[in-house]
Amino acid sequence: MSSVRYSSLVNGLPRRIPPWNQIPPPQKVMGGIIVGLVLLLLYTGSGRGGPPSARYPPPPPSGRPAVEYDVRVIEARYGGVLDERTRFIQSLGGASKIDSWPSGDLSRAYWTLWDFFLPLWNCPHDIQRIGRMGDGGKYLCGLDIISRKPEVVIYSMGVSDDSSYEAALLEAAPTAEVFGYDFSVNSWGPQIEDVPSLKRRAHFFKYAIGDKDDHGAGSNPDFQVYTLDTLMRQNGHRFIDILKVDIEGAEFDVLRGFCQYYMERGLPLPFGQLQVEIHAWNKRFAEFLEWFELLEAAGLRPFSSEPNLVYCSLYGHTKAELSEYSFVNVGGRHELISDMY
Repeated sequence: MSSVRYSSLVNGLPRRIPPWNQIPPPQKVMGGIIVGLVLLLLYTGSGRGGPPSARYPPPPPSGRPAVEYDVRVIEARYGGVLDERTRFIQSLGGASKIDSWPSGDLSRAYWTLWDFFLPLWNCPHDIQRIGRMGDGGKYLCGLDIISRKPEVVIYSMGVSDDSSYEAALLEAAPTAEVFGYDFSVNSWGPQIEDVPSLKRRAHFFKYAIGDKDDHGAGSNPDFQVYTLDTLMRQNGHRFIDILKVDIEGAEFDVLRGFCQYYMERGLPLPFGQLQVEIHAWNKRFAEFLEWFELLEAAGLRPFSSEPNLVYCSLYGHTKAELSEYSFVNVGGRHELISDMY
């Protein structure tokens, strides 16, 4: 179509909007207000497609490693999870009003304890589950990265009669050594005891783990209690790559003691990640919330959880009070959260 013909078509259209000088002043004012409001809405709503942009850091420079950037983004998202948890608790009347295991009333039974503590911090590396299927296996973050280190330190607090998890770690990480503590048994399970190549890198101690030291002269010879800090100094360790805690309910006092000890001294927790079986037997919601928030304040972020239903099936328990949780420690600097490695 030629420009002449196009112009004639345009000129032939009926004029729907009069010239500016023919519009009465009141209508000019109203029109200006409307246009201004539309522009204001467009401007303020331009960032509403997702979480507020201020929560996210700027992208890393081109060609730079991105682990630390990923962690900052994940932290920002997890902050949103914590905000949502707070709002949920407030909507139910506050922590003191919440039943960990509601029953008998469908209008109050759409949650359990674990629904408030979702593992929504995303490990920025590969996640894999090792150890036997069912009770005993654990989820780990970045095992492929840890296994390549020249020195890998693993602590296992609570051994019992199954060492499939520790054995799998030793097999995956050729330079790893594992230090096990359990006052209730006398050795590792057969997965390590019966394999000489693994047993050479596994060290067992018949100790209990506590939030305070109680060992040596004057203490119960069958219940020698050590804190994490004491054990690390005794072993000459400054950092633990993987810490497992499975101590049948004592994890509440022990982990509280760990966190408070290092937080009071302004120090990061001295381990990269934590695998813990939580035994929430008869725990009031407010009490559990306070404990879990202490772990978060100390730098622990849950990236996996797996309810352990064995007590429900074996003993007919009506509450799934056991759950395996895995945490990454975002305090300090280590290979799971830092680009320097």
